[in-house]
Amino acid sequence: MQRKYVTIYEDIANKIDSKQWQANEMLPSENELASDYHTSRETVRKALNLLAQNGYIQKIQGKGSMILDVNKFSFPVSGIVSFKELATNLKLDSNTYVKSIAYLDKSHPVYRKLEIDNHRVWGTTRVREISGEKIILDKDYFSDQFVPLLSEDICKKSIYEHLENELGLSIGFAQKEIVVEELTEEDRALLDVKGYSLIVVIKSLVYLEDASLFQYTESRHRPDKFRFIDFARRVK
Repeated sequence: MQRKYVTIYEDIANKIDSKQWQANEMLPSENELASDYHTSRETVRKALNLLAQNGYIQKIQGKGSMILDVNKFSFPVSGIVSFKELATNLKLDSNTYVKSIAYLDKSHPVYRKLEIDNHRVWGTTRVREISGEKIILDKDYFSDQFVPLLSEDICKKSIYEHLENELGLSIGFAQKEIVVEELTEEDRALLDVKGYSLIVVIKSLVYLEDASLFQYTESRHRPDKFRFIDFARRVK
C-alpha cells in the first residue's frame, strides 16, 4: 500500500502541474492540509518536504510554502550531474539526439582550452528534448588521452555512466562559467527557440580526481525553461 504522504505529494503535485494552484501562490497551511487530507501534520510535513525536494515549492520560514514555477527545471550549478541523472531525478519525459561525433582539427580553439599538444580532441553534439521540446544543445569535447572516441549509442545514453562504470575514471571537479549569448545559426537549426534571441550557456572545464583536465563542455539552454540553483553560505 502506498504511504499516505506519497499520496498527498502526488495529489498536490498534480494540482500544481495542472495549474489548479498557480506559481507564487502560497499553499494552505499544514493544519489546513492535515484537515483536508484527514491526516496528521507530520504526514503533511513529509509530503511538503518531498514537494520541496522536487522543485514544486519553497518553504518560507514563518509564512508557509510558496509554489514555484514548475515550467522551469532546476539545474544544479555547483554539482557535476549528467543529463540522464537529472532527467531520472526530476522524472522528465526526455530524449537525446546525437547530431555529430568526430575528431577536431588541430586548429580548433578547444585544443587551447584543454591545454593539449600531444593528443587529439574529439567532440559530440547532442540535442536534449524535454516534454516534446528541444531546449538544450550540449557540445562536449574530450581529450582522447583519457576518453577514446565513443559510439553513438553510448553518447545517446550517458557518457559519464560509461566513463565511470566501464573506463573506471573518477570525475573530480569542474570550473563553470554561466553567460548569456546571442543565438547561433546552429542553435536556431537544432533547438525549438520560438521567438528568443538569447541563450544561456554553461561553459565547464571538467577534471578527474587527480586534477587532470579531460573535458570541455558548452551546455546551451533556452532561457525560459531553466533556473540555475546553487547553495551559498555567508562567510564572515
